Amino acid sequence: MKIRDIALRRIIDSRGNPTVEAEIKTKNGFGRAAAPAGASTGTHEAVAWPGGSVSKGMKIAEEKIMPQLVGLPTEDQENFDKTLREIDGTDNFSKVGGNISVAFSLACAKAAADSKGITLYEHIGKTDTYALPAPMSNVLGGGAHAIGGTDIQEFLVTSFDDDINTAIEANSAVHKEVGKILKGKFPNIALGKGDEGAWVAPMGNVEALELVVDAASKVSDEIGIEIRPGLDMAASEFYHDGKYRYKEQTLTPEKQVEFVLGLIEEYDLHSVEDPIDQEDFESWTTLTEQTDALVIGDDLYVTNAERLQKGIDMEATNSILIKPNQIGTLTDTIKAVNLAKKADMATIISHRSGETTDSTIAHLGVAFESHAIKTGIMGGERIAKLNELVRISEKLR
Repeated sequence: MKIRDIALRRIIDSRGNPTVEAEIKTKNGFGRAAAPAGASTGTHEAVAWPGGSVSKGMKIAEEKIMPQLVGLPTEDQENFDKTLREIDGTDNFSKVGGNISVAFSLACAKAAADSKGITLYEHIGKTDTYALPAPMSNVLGGGAHAIGGTDIQEFLVTSFDDDINTAIEANSAVHKEVGKILKGKFPNIALGKGDEGAWVAPMGNVEALELVVDAASKVSDEIGIEIRPGLDMAASEFYHDGKYRYKEQTLTPEKQVEFVLGLIEEYDLHSVEDPIDQEDFESWTTLTEQTDALVIGDDLYVTNAERLQKGIDMEATNSILIKPNQIGTLTDTIKAVNLAKKADMATIISHRSGETTDSTIAHLGVAFESHAIKTGIMGGERIAKLNELVRISEKLR
C-alpha cells in the first residue's frame, strides 16, 4: 500500500527531553513510532539530531524528507529506508538525524503490517514459529543513568520461564527485594531511582553486585524459576587515558579483563555488556575466549553491520545488543541481526535510557528471535514493552 499521508510531531521522552513521533497512513493501514534517546551513547552511533537540535531535525524532515516519502509503497521497507539514506547523504545520518529516520522507518513497517491486517512481528519475521525473548531488567545502577551511584551502569537480572508473566513478575520481585535490602542497609538515606527505574545507592561496585545476586537468589528460591544476574558495565564511560578508572581502583586493560572474568566466575553471571572500551577489540577477544557467559557488544557495535563484521572476524563477542536508533533504519537493524545470527551470536533487543511508551521493540524481539529483551521493569515507558510481550504471548498460544 502506498503512503497517503505522513506526519511528525514533537513529544517528550521519559527524561522530559523532546523527541519525535512519526505517523504514516495508507489507504487501509496506519503506523506510529517514536524515537528514544540514550545517555551513554557509542561513539559510532548514528547522530541523533542534526546539530543536536530536535527543531532543526523536524524542519529538515518537513521540508526535505516527508514530501519524498509520500507515494512510496510501505511494503518495500528496503526502498523506503534507502530513500531516507539518500536524502541524508551521510553514513551516520548527521544531516537528517538518526532519531528522525528511525521514527519514519519503524512507522513505515507498522503501517505495512496494519495494511495487511497482521502484527508487526509477523510482518518482519515471516516465519511460522516464534519464541518470546526473556525479560532482562535493570534493578540497581549508576553510571550515566544516575547521580551518586556505582561506576558500573547497570546491575541486571534475566528471568527464564515458559510463562512470560511469571518471568516478568520475577524481575519485578527482584527489584522490590533490592529496594527492601537497601532500605534496611541505608535507613537514614533518601534512596532514589535512575533513568530506567533502577535503584540508586551510595555503594561500591562489587558490593552492589553482591546485593543483587543475593536478592535474585532469594526470589528464585521463593518462586522456583531461574533468575540470572548480569552487568552492563558501560566501560567506555570510565575508560580514560588508557585505564579503567573506578572509584575503588584503576585498572589496565589486561587487569580489566581479569577483573571481569573474576566477577563472572565468582557470581555466576549470565551476561556482561560493554565490559571493555569500545575501541579495544583485542581485549574483547581475550575476554570472550575465556568465558561461556554472554559477552554483549553495545557501544562496541552500535547495531552497525560493518563493526559487527569486524567483531565476528576477531571473535570479539558472542552476542550483540540491538538498538534500531543507533543505526537509523529498520533495514540496517535487520542486516545486523541477520549477520549476528549467521555467526551464531545471541541478540538482545534493547530500550534506551530515555524512552517513550512506544512498544515496537517487543515485536522486534519476537521477530528477531532474540535471546532477551532489555527494557527495565519499572515505569510506564518500560512496562509498555513488557505488557506488549504479554499480548503477543496470547497470540502465540
